Amino acid sequence: MDVADLDPNPIVQVERWLADARASGMIHPEAMALATAAPDGRPSVRMVLLKGCDERGFGFFTNVESRKADELAANPRVALVLYWQPLDRQVRAEGTIERVADEEAQSYFDSRPIGSRVAAWASPQSRPVESRAELERLYAQAAEDLAGVDRPPLPSHWGGYRVRPQAIEFWQSRTNRLHDRIRYERDGDGWSHVRLAP
Repeated sequence: MDVADLDPNPIVQVERWLADARASGMIHPEAMALATAAPDGRPSVRMVLLKGCDERGFGFFTNVESRKADELAANPRVALVLYWQPLDRQVRAEGTIERVADEEAQSYFDSRPIGSRVAAWASPQSRPVESRAELERLYAQAAEDLAGVDRPPLPSHWGGYRVRPQAIEFWQSRTNRLHDRIRYERDGDGWSHVRLAP
């Protein structure tokens, strides 16, 4: 991989690699690790699904009362990784977080399977529950409450976030562990790039 192989705009290049990952037939090519930090600096990381990648950044949706949301509110700096093992590629990004508009969150919420929408209403994400039976009871109650509702509204505790990248790094596996790494960083209205040693 050389800089000449990559688009000058790293967002365009991420979209290209994501399309390659989708075409490879791998399961969940949109799975990305999202790293946050608690107010005391303790890091935490979890997998979320990338639900949009464009000039605005990397989008995902979640319960806005979850642990990750609490950490995002306390510290808006985040990092993420997309790893496509069948292609021996990964993308890392570092940036800041912003909430997406409720209209955008509602539009995505409407596209989800009804069971997932019911679960968003039912789950007190990151909060203790007594048992699996209690979680199933909460789901059954939400399903009953939403029965016959053609378009369940967006829960007040659910929404979207966007990672606005300040740096994006492309990694491609190579023989002898001499991997290719190209890092882009914001440079005014554009991007600069540099090759890094593996």
